[in-house]
Amino acid sequence: MSASDDDLDLARVLDALNDADCRAFLDALEEPMTANELSEACDVPLSTTYRKLELLTDATLVDEETEVRSDGRHRSRYRAAFDSLEVAFDDDHDLDLDVERPARGPSERLADIWAEVQKET
Repeated sequence: MSASDDDLDLARVLDALNDADCRAFLDALEEPMTANELSEACDVPLSTTYRKLELLTDATLVDEETEVRSDGRHRSRYRAAFDSLEVAFDDDHDLDLDVERPARGPSERLADIWAEVQKET
């Protein structure tokens, strides 16, 4: 994705990467974690954690997945939504963003669908 394709996404990514708490969350997300787990692992207040997770989600650097539990008390887990990210200048000296995304399996695609259904209700 280059800046000419979508300046807003590039700006959101750069804003998120410029935030120390967001970078700490990305570093901690070796496996999916809840907001509470991230808050504790990174020593960030829970209210701040939710704001930073929204920033990361809007920047498409973190995906929110819903963990469906048998007791009906579903919870969100967050995972890094990229394998690598590179920001560079291209041959025309335009800022270019290259994001390598992990392959999405059936369970992750189902989680995406469930998350969209929840947004609609």
